Amino acid sequence: MNQSDAPSKPWSGRFAESTDAMVERFTASVDFDQRLARYDIRGSIAHARMLAKTGVLTKAERDAIVSGLEAIGAEIEAGTFVWSEALEDVHMNIEAALSRRIGEVGKKLHTARSRNDQVATDVRLLVRDEIDVIEGMIRVLKSTILDKAEQEADTIMPGLTHLQTAQPVTFGHHLMAWFEMLDRDSGRLADCRMRMNQSPLGAAALAGTGFPVDRDFTAKTLGFDAACENSIDAVSDRDFLIELLSALAMLMMHLSRISEELILWSSAQFQLIALSDAYCTGSSIMPQKKNPDVPELVRGKSGRVYGHLLSLLVLMKAQPLAYNRDNQEDKLPLFDAVDTVKDCLRVYAGMLPAISVDRAAMRAAALKGYATATDLADYLVRKGIPFRDAHDVVGRAVKLAVEARCDLADLSLDQLKSFCNRIEKDVYPVLTLEGAVAARDHFGGTAPSQVRAAIKRARARLGG
Repeated sequence: MNQSDAPSKPWSGRFAESTDAMVERFTASVDFDQRLARYDIRGSIAHARMLAKTGVLTKAERDAIVSGLEAIGAEIEAGTFVWSEALEDVHMNIEAALSRRIGEVGKKLHTARSRNDQVATDVRLLVRDEIDVIEGMIRVLKSTILDKAEQEADTIMPGLTHLQTAQPVTFGHHLMAWFEMLDRDSGRLADCRMRMNQSPLGAAALAGTGFPVDRDFTAKTLGFDAACENSIDAVSDRDFLIELLSALAMLMMHLSRISEELILWSSAQFQLIALSDAYCTGSSIMPQKKNPDVPELVRGKSGRVYGHLLSLLVLMKAQPLAYNRDNQEDKLPLFDAVDTVKDCLRVYAGMLPAISVDRAAMRAAALKGYATATDLADYLVRKGIPFRDAHDVVGRAVKLAVEARCDLADLSLDQLKSFCNRIEKDVYPVLTLEGAVAARDHFGGTAPSQVRAAIKRARARLGG
């Protein structure tokens, strides 16, 4: 299209020269913000109905506008709508198409609004839907974790701190830690949704409008809890995007930590689990390799979402009130972060149920590293030894076991008594993995009975 043939811009009356072709490309956003089209049409229909309700439009004008917008929406959904870069963005493309379709009446749609409150409304509508989709995907993943935790409530594995053997835990208990991480993510998203569910529509450019508008009507029509209180804040606020990306960054941090454990556990050095072949790849040179590419990519994509969060923070940090064109740059970080998170959740929903657990290997791993040392110290405390003294006794016993290359439970009673004469035969049940795990029989503990109780409570939180 030649510059002289370009569609006339709604704001062109002020300008004596046409927009430079390079500037037109530089400022256009329609190649990516057309993703807002369905929300733009929803907002415009609500706006038209409100204008008719308050007498700014006639019922016939309203019906023509609504019918035209619905037809344009059908074209967009079908992929037959022709987008024009010269019309800059999704809003002006749809408005121009409406005027071409229904004539002069289409030009009345923009009465009492600005692209500033229009785009703020569109983005909130999109964000609200995306939050609902992501929360549903997290819910599926949490349910999968609960099923796996129930299967592994009795499976003993080494609990680690500093990536060193600490105390024995059940695999079900460890999986429930994953559940709690993701459950907090759900709560953060719900919190974000509640705070952002206010309608900017009617704020116009920044000061409101001199036309009679019913902002409560459009807010209710679009499913918002209320209209934004302040017109300046309504068009300039992007806190809800930063809050969303902060919640998504934390979600990705959790998925990255889970990925790291899957990568470690499936390695030849750990061999505690096996990932399904469907979620691994091979090497171009080493025939034996089975690489955990999916969790590695999830781990890597966490940095991508972090970057989008930082991008929005920097975007907003020096903007004066109210709206500035800088905010056009909020869309790509938003869209990519949302899509990345959904892809990661989708792949996890398939990968986690397909994990196979080597219970014997987990138990064998828990026998390494003197995981029951704390239980021996607790045993001595119950015998009347102050904990700090008990700690020293057990430390010396562990040193002997290390030198003898055996477990604490393999030391003879005489050897144990050489460190403290209050140790008796009843110490040996304490030094078993099963005894250590069963001893943590309290709320939040790793005992199998407590794991099952935690799963029951978690299912109730999920609603079934």
